[in-house]
Amino acid sequence: MLDLSTDVRYIKGIGEQRAKALAKLNIRTLRDLVSYFPRAYDDRREYQKIRDLQPEDTACVEVMIAAAPTLSRIRQGLELVKLRAVDETGALDVTFFNQAYMKDQLHAGEIYTFFGKVEGTGRRKSMSNPVVEREGSRVVTGRIVPIYPLAAGISQSLLIKAVGQGLQACRDLLPDPLPSDIQQSRQLCRTGYAYSQIHFPDSEETLAIARRRLVFEEMFLLAIGLRQMRGRRDVLTCQPYKNMDLSDFYGSLPFSLTGAQRRAVEDVLSDFSAGRPMNRLVQGDVGSGKTMVAAAAIFCAVRNGAQAALMAPTEILAEQHCRGLAPLLEGLGISSLLLTGAMPARTRRDALAKLKSGEARVAIGTHALISADVEYEHLGLVVTDEQHRFGVNQRAALSAKGERPHLLVMSATPIPRTLALMIYGDLDVSVIGELPPGRQKIDTFAVTGAYRQRIYRFLGKEIAAGRQAYIICSMVEENDAVPDDRKAAAGYAEMLQTKVFPELRVACVHGRMKAREKDAIMASFAAGEIHILVSTTVVEVGVDVPNATVMVIEDAERFGLSQLHQLRGRVGRGKHKSYCILVSDNKNEEAQARLKVMAQTGDGFKIAEEDLRLRGPGDFFGQRQHGLPALKVADLTCDVALLKEAQAAAAELLERDPNLESCPVTAQRVREMFEAGGDTLN
Repeated sequence: MLDLSTDVRYIKGIGEQRAKALAKLNIRTLRDLVSYFPRAYDDRREYQKIRDLQPEDTACVEVMIAAAPTLSRIRQGLELVKLRAVDETGALDVTFFNQAYMKDQLHAGEIYTFFGKVEGTGRRKSMSNPVVEREGSRVVTGRIVPIYPLAAGISQSLLIKAVGQGLQACRDLLPDPLPSDIQQSRQLCRTGYAYSQIHFPDSEETLAIARRRLVFEEMFLLAIGLRQMRGRRDVLTCQPYKNMDLSDFYGSLPFSLTGAQRRAVEDVLSDFSAGRPMNRLVQGDVGSGKTMVAAAAIFCAVRNGAQAALMAPTEILAEQHCRGLAPLLEGLGISSLLLTGAMPARTRRDALAKLKSGEARVAIGTHALISADVEYEHLGLVVTDEQHRFGVNQRAALSAKGERPHLLVMSATPIPRTLALMIYGDLDVSVIGELPPGRQKIDTFAVTGAYRQRIYRFLGKEIAAGRQAYIICSMVEENDAVPDDRKAAAGYAEMLQTKVFPELRVACVHGRMKAREKDAIMASFAAGEIHILVSTTVVEVGVDVPNATVMVIEDAERFGLSQLHQLRGRVGRGKHKSYCILVSDNKNEEAQARLKVMAQTGDGFKIAEEDLRLRGPGDFFGQRQHGLPALKVADLTCDVALLKEAQAAAAELLERDPNLESCPVTAQRVREMFEAGGDTLN
């Protein structure tokens, strides 16, 4: 008897071998299979005659094979199957590359449908590697065809057939997580119809109906889960902090905090006095001063008898925090220490003893802070830096070192307000929307590769004046698809060192390096020993180098706006005028529009809104999802109105049935959704 948890290999028409292939896409159960939604669709309903085919068009033709296909081996690794196909209006030459089996699958005198891109001009029309179907079959032609994300060894036709089998197998098994009154009031279709039409739509209209239903469902379940997380947090209690006087802290600073920083500190103090664990995100642009808000929180926690731990994503960032915070805290009579994986055993043992005894009140470090052997006397505050580098489980592991400690999360990734509730639904949010006085505007220019020699001359001039520069590449090594060495970090660095700047020190860092090797190069750059650092995006969240004044980004159109803004924030951190140069030869209008936005504004929140409008929420959901469930169907650029409807419906349901006792299917789907996202509602 099948159910949604049935292994896909037991579904008719799939079997052991196809199941192994599907596992590469994390498709293991019947539910996984039918929930693997298309990323796009090809409308293959319209057939054309050969004479009407236009070069560059993608089209369906129904043709007869005029003569037996021929196979020729051009050279090792290249085999061609060629044939001529005809209809009553003309002839079409068809070539298959490295698909020798097609010679025996296509037979002269038989009728087939070909779907592909038209090449050639005039009467000599051709197709290369078209999709082929025998006459009468309508699986991948003659209909709106789903296009799925693929992995090596998996074809579209395999997935289309597998999903078709899956839908047939579970037609009566899909439980509906939407209560019927919500379905009716929002005019949403049934779940079975939605799944059938999202995969194999009969028309654009039925696809829109199915998509609306599934987007609503996804946002509804997410909204319920987030409300439950927040609700469960609200019932937790802890001892309120009483000593809230920060005058000593403020008096120790050589500068005044901005109004936005002060407001964020007030939010933290309000949480500390509320009698429940704080769960707050401090979100601010690069250089907005989030660390000072964290320092104020640490000072207050320690003054109230607690210890604090600050976790950074890399050793070099942890050391940077330690250098910045330790002297400030020391001046206030608060002892702190650094804890990283690279520490000598004796130093580490000493640090662990001080944390356990309470002699050290503040620990600053990496994932080493959550190692099994680390014990705290009384951990009352957990601070994590650069939130998107830590999953919910890592934050939870550090929090588990204390008895319901307060949590403060810092993020320099500006998130558009339309997304904030979805991504940070379980956190209270403080936004630092202004930069400290004196923080410079970074002059940004979008140019083509024709300016490269001028860029090199400008770099030479800045370095002669004692400055340093970053050059960002989108790849680590060359590949066949992009043969230009400027796009490969290692090759580009070598070219600069040998051909352009032989008298300077050029180094390269990328994500494939060992952490220690990468940190050593970054430390040398920070110390001024390296003039030009060629890097992939590993420097996006990186060490503070006030002397670096130029950021050159090659193939800038390959990056999202928010990522470009993060990279740009690596310069302009000192007293010297700084510049960002975006190099792109891409003529695409959207790519040009995005780079123009970068040149026109330095406001991270405006940039994030524009990124969301132009590219969709990929930059914010996915890798930077903070452990919350990934959205499979919803696109928050288009679905904001539906998001509000779903949130309202979730609030209505939870108000009348807080524990979802009347909706067990809804409760189960919410649990599954959050467990799959790495979080838990238990």
